[in-house]
Amino acid sequence: MRAFGPLFDPRFGLAQRAGASVQLLTNSSPMSVFTTVSEDQLKNFLSRYDQGELVSYEGISEGIENTNYFVTTTGGRFVLTVFEYFTAYEVPWFLDLMHHLVTHGVPGAAPVFDKFDCFQSELCGKPAALVQRLEGKPCMTPNQAQCESIGRALAQVHVAASSYSEPRQNTRGLEWMESMAAKVLPHLSADDNILLANELKFQSTAGREQLPSGVTHADLFRDNALFVGDQLNGIIDYYFACTDAFMYDLAVVLNDWCRNDEDHSLDLELARAVTRAYAARRDINEQELAALPAMLRAGALRFWLSRLNDKHFPREGEMTYIKEPNVFRDLLVHHIEQPFSL
Repeated sequence: MRAFGPLFDPRFGLAQRAGASVQLLTNSSPMSVFTTVSEDQLKNFLSRYDQGELVSYEGISEGIENTNYFVTTTGGRFVLTVFEYFTAYEVPWFLDLMHHLVTHGVPGAAPVFDKFDCFQSELCGKPAALVQRLEGKPCMTPNQAQCESIGRALAQVHVAASSYSEPRQNTRGLEWMESMAAKVLPHLSADDNILLANELKFQSTAGREQLPSGVTHADLFRDNALFVGDQLNGIIDYYFACTDAFMYDLAVVLNDWCRNDEDHSLDLELARAVTRAYAARRDINEQELAALPAMLRAGALRFWLSRLNDKHFPREGEMTYIKEPNVFRDLLVHHIEQPFSL
């Protein structure tokens, strides 16, 4: 099985060539590499696969939860993920889901079987996997056509995953948000504490569990989709995937893809275009449509809290990439003051 070659993205710097002294590259944007992989360790790992000899590898920028490397071998180009939180019992759910979606026509990267017909292996004492590296790059300032294509693709994920029967609880749901709020509370202003307390109270009565649900991506931000021009080539990074309300997943997409980067408000016309594109692939019922404003608030709250945690309690790594929390605080305020309507 061969991976597809990527377009060059200057954010990722130059690759570490096999045979050179092993070091993480710091001449590009910050990398979140929590587990440093040596050349010998990587070669030993690759010996489990029929993908040729190691040519080069480099740490990937912008990772938050896992350690990721681009790996080039004589057999293709791949993404190596070392799972920092998941156990060996948890990882197969995500890899099997990715395989399921790709085989059901969802554009994305498939995990690579090793010589023992397994997707999962071990590296540095942690679960690890090799996944195809797709051609394309993220659209960090997406146009309407690209946004609509991600809306259609999200609906395709929800429909295709309906035959993936294994459920998985959302580990970033209300219980997690309440515990995270208590953790970051001492670091917030009085106004932000009030905003946070009021929103948690609102979300506790939002009735999300009554909405149509299934497997969701739950983290489909702009940097988790690869485009060649306006053509979506693949959705990546399913490692927050879980069973949740479909409208929550759509809300996560709208909050990032349709957000005005200057004032962090929602571009309402663009959000309506994405929602209609989604509905063209999967019908949205009246209950879901009525709940969408609350789901937009839930998505903003979830990522405000996770970014606050990353900022005030950073994890140790070679280098870590921390995103601005107030983007989602401002977006939450916007959703409260201007509820979305189709």
